[in-house]
Amino acid sequence: MRIRDWDRNLKVRLFGEAAINITFWMFFPFLTIYFTEAFGKQTAGLLLVLSQVFAVGANLMGGYCADRFGRKRMMVISAFGQGAGFLVFGLASSPWLDSALIGFICFSLVGIFGSFYWPASQAMVADVVEEKDRSHVFAVFYTSINIAVVVGPILGGIFYVNYRFELLLAAGLICVMLSILLSKMTRETAPRDVTKLKVTAGNNQAWYHAITNQFKDYGVIMKDRTFLLFIVAGILVGQTFMQLDLLLPVYIKDVVDNVTLFSIGDWSLTLVGEQVFGLILSENGLLVALLTVVVTRFITRFRERNVFILSSIVYAIAIFIFGMTSSVWVFIFAMAIFTFAELMTAGIQQTFVSKLAPEDMRGQYFAAASLRYTIARTIAPLSITLSLYIGYDWTFAILSLLALGSGGIFYLMFKRFEDKQEEVKAPIE
Repeated sequence: MRIRDWDRNLKVRLFGEAAINITFWMFFPFLTIYFTEAFGKQTAGLLLVLSQVFAVGANLMGGYCADRFGRKRMMVISAFGQGAGFLVFGLASSPWLDSALIGFICFSLVGIFGSFYWPASQAMVADVVEEKDRSHVFAVFYTSINIAVVVGPILGGIFYVNYRFELLLAAGLICVMLSILLSKMTRETAPRDVTKLKVTAGNNQAWYHAITNQFKDYGVIMKDRTFLLFIVAGILVGQTFMQLDLLLPVYIKDVVDNVTLFSIGDWSLTLVGEQVFGLILSENGLLVALLTVVVTRFITRFRERNVFILSSIVYAIAIFIFGMTSSVWVFIFAMAIFTFAELMTAGIQQTFVSKLAPEDMRGQYFAAASLRYTIARTIAPLSITLSLYIGYDWTFAILSLLALGSGGIFYLMFKRFEDKQEEVKAPIE
């Protein structure tokens, strides 16, 4: 399915969201540094945890709102809300006002509005694209995000230090423009009979029922011990890869001052800490964009159990190397290892969830599976606070041990899963 054959809703979104993502990634990876310098590591770590707690609540409500109020309406409101948050954040980082607290509040609001935007945007794709073409459309959007992850940090490493105010204003204006485009150039895609059903008196439940009902569903699913082990292992290994935009930028900023990347005659390319972090983050995005399909094809030749366990071990090695060096070239090498660990399971995680899920509960299982990222993201900022008390060496060592621990839990999970399969295959006596 070619892009020119796409529904106009998707075309508007693709190019509008691409512009937002590039601008967003020009400053987002460096915000952890900004908050730790403003509040200190202990307070910044706790505040980042708090912001993620609010985002979790918004994420639980996002799907409910998209069904009840419509995809387009939620996306327009969310894009405008993000734009307003960025604009105020920019003013809080301007030459006339410098308030990290206002900036943090705006950062949290942007995250909340982003959590409302995401489920509506995914539902819109399902509304307007036939099932046979959905994977291709989702892949294009995923690729555009990874291109932004490559381009954004490189530009951010150049402009962020001296032009944070301007970058935040640009992000805010682009979000507001996207909100206007979505309002003027797209149509509502939620099925009319569904939206009408949602507002009938019999189904007009209070907003908090959306959260309580989802927690009830999750409670039923968590009784599946194999799936619960999968969630726990995902949360543990998540403490490693979630540090990509949390502990790593702070660490690199602290251990790297001015480093020469290349030197040819009298010319040399010298980078500061923020630029080194932007470089390795762009490396990660580039490798993901180029190698996801290739690595997935290669990995599917091996047993899933071995792939999951090996991925955890490789994550552990990569994060341990990060904590033992201040060399930019070793950082680049460690990021290559880190990205390989990411790509090993990128293509097989959803497939494994579908194997665990009963046919009539697949949607709920996929929703519950996302909890491993949500919970991991909520806990991960504590590593910044931890580094203040025990130092970077021990913090990275603990993260490495958590990744290894996830490998052990994956082993127990697959043993249980394979034993169940053997019981099913065994002849009934």
